[in-house]
Amino acid sequence: MMRQRPGANLLAGATVAIVALPLALGFGVASGLGAAAGLVTAVVAGVLAALFGGSNLQVSGPTGAMTVVIVPIVAGHGPGAVLTVGLLAGLILLGLSFVGAGRFVKFIPITVIEGFTAGIAAVILLQQIPAALGVEAVAENVAVLAWQAVGTFLSNPHWAEPLLAVAVIVVMLAGARWRPGLPFSLLAVAGATAVTVGFGIGVETIGALPATIPAPSLSFLDISAIPTLAGAAIAVAALAALESLLSATVADGMTTGQRHDPDRELFGQGIANVVAPMFGGVAATAAIARTAVNVRSGATTRLAAISHAVILGLVMLAAAPLVAHIPLAALAGVLIATAIRMVEIRALATLGRSTRSDGVVMVSTAIATVALDLIAAVLIGLIIAGALALRRVSLSASLDRVPLDGDHDAREGALLAEHIVAYRLDGPLFFAATHRFLSGLDEVADVRFVILRMSRVTTVDASGALVLREAIEALEARGIVVMLSGVKGEHRKVLGALGVLDRLTELNRVFPDTTHAIAEARSLLPHRT
Repeated sequence: MMRQRPGANLLAGATVAIVALPLALGFGVASGLGAAAGLVTAVVAGVLAALFGGSNLQVSGPTGAMTVVIVPIVAGHGPGAVLTVGLLAGLILLGLSFVGAGRFVKFIPITVIEGFTAGIAAVILLQQIPAALGVEAVAENVAVLAWQAVGTFLSNPHWAEPLLAVAVIVVMLAGARWRPGLPFSLLAVAGATAVTVGFGIGVETIGALPATIPAPSLSFLDISAIPTLAGAAIAVAALAALESLLSATVADGMTTGQRHDPDRELFGQGIANVVAPMFGGVAATAAIARTAVNVRSGATTRLAAISHAVILGLVMLAAAPLVAHIPLAALAGVLIATAIRMVEIRALATLGRSTRSDGVVMVSTAIATVALDLIAAVLIGLIIAGALALRRVSLSASLDRVPLDGDHDAREGALLAEHIVAYRLDGPLFFAATHRFLSGLDEVADVRFVILRMSRVTTVDASGALVLREAIEALEARGIVVMLSGVKGEHRKVLGALGVLDRLTELNRVFPDTTHAIAEARSLLPHRT
């Protein structure tokens, strides 16, 4: 497979490597483990995820979303804990791949995904404010962190770092509009580095990088800390699965004839996250932006992603002394510009205008991402989306009185109307809609027979069957004979289990259609004419 169009795929890999270099360095620094950790992650995880993953086009490495999760782990448990968490998350991803969990990502609503993405972008931006201003700040909440950084800067302003950061941001955003195919992030970082070195401007830089990838080691692994870090590992694994499968879906949508294997993708990400920490790398996942660059650059096979990682490895070998002079403020500018570009205002506005429920889900998920954590945000978004969806479904349920079927003369029709009524149940008969059903039948009065037409019922759960039984018993207590028509085969099990069908069947009150039910009711009417 990788022999197809090797030249085009190698060129695509080189293009992605140019884009990925400043991002790998920036996310490594932002994670708290240093630029080398980000570069190692891009190399090791990039190769392994490409080899073993389920997408031919996916590019993996350190990402902003993963950095958001890693930062609190470093603050709370130290750098070694991040490596342990990454390894544990990899094992969890392998387990998810074996149980076939990859297919479930398609059930996540687009509003949750867009709100989640917007929240991540806000967190990344806020996290980079201290580095962009060239100040130190420590706080668990990113909004507090940014506020503290601004206050510290205003108390003793020094303008070199913010000017560098703003210059990088402007170059990246303006360049993306002018020539989207050019690697303006790398050009901006190179320019900022040249300016600081050439004019001797004193700013904090990345510092020395190792000239080679470290030898694999498990010395960081602390078995006794695993119970403490299990929750963080689950969060990292969940985020890696979510982001990787969404990225693969995006890649599929940008091409024709390419379809990823979700479970194999989880397997590949699992292998990458098990191995990368052994070399000092942080937790990795697929990167949507780099994957999109890969596709747009003409990639068709895994060779592109593999070559991107190999080129980054060569950078460590050949250009480590040059990379060491990159200002941290310039990398902060890269990440801030990346965060801004993550948010598609037009798409958010379109979703927000579609329905009020979609807007509520999206905004709630975004706020929870900033205020809480990523996994909690997704769960909150799913809960709100599910509750609103249940409400919409419950409102679709109806109980309507309908005309009696059959051919009758005017006199007989009037007689039947005085004694027989038919109601059509439409939609789901389940726990969230039972109150609408009950309120409709409570109004039935002054008739001998009630026919409940069940052919349009879409689903029945135990709550719905129980309410139906209670409603029938209430009508019968008032001397009204209840008949059912058009009960679907798939609903008979639950209706039978809750005692709705057995007694009515024995009394010959369950019919295949309404016509037969009316005929039976007519036969029971006294003084028919």
